[in-house]
Amino acid sequence: MTAQTLTLTLDTGDVVIKLRPDLAPKHVERISQLASEGFYDGVVFHRVIAGFMAQGGDPTGTGMGGSKLPDLPAEFSTEPHVRGVCSMARAQNPNSANSQFFICFDDATFLDRQYTVWGVVESGMEHVDALPKGEPPRAPGKIVKATVA
Repeated sequence: MTAQTLTLTLDTGDVVIKLRPDLAPKHVERISQLASEGFYDGVVFHRVIAGFMAQGGDPTGTGMGGSKLPDLPAEFSTEPHVRGVCSMARAQNPNSANSQFFICFDDATFLDRQYTVWGVVESGMEHVDALPKGEPPRAPGKIVKATVA
């Protein structure tokens, strides 16, 4: 059975994300698998842009890394990129999402149908809002632990 929530424990508290396998089953499966394996534990948010989004999920902390698993085919949907939406980061190629993701601070509907939405923050958005800003931040916020339930 697929996990229903992903909890990102940050230094400031827990961010609970409702997973959306109805929108992106392969991406939800990947995020759940990586979280279960401890892949995201200790990984920083390397790109945090006020009023836009916080990006993390790269073990190198540079924005260039990912997991050893193959990239995923795009699962674009009409789900709008609004505050609290969690979506996959990718390179130029639409089928290049791997482990990096971002959480929208604000409406970013110009991303709609171009990035794979896989979840939405149910609680703890204030902890996402509190992440240090920058590309990269001087002292980036990190995921202490990621757990699926």
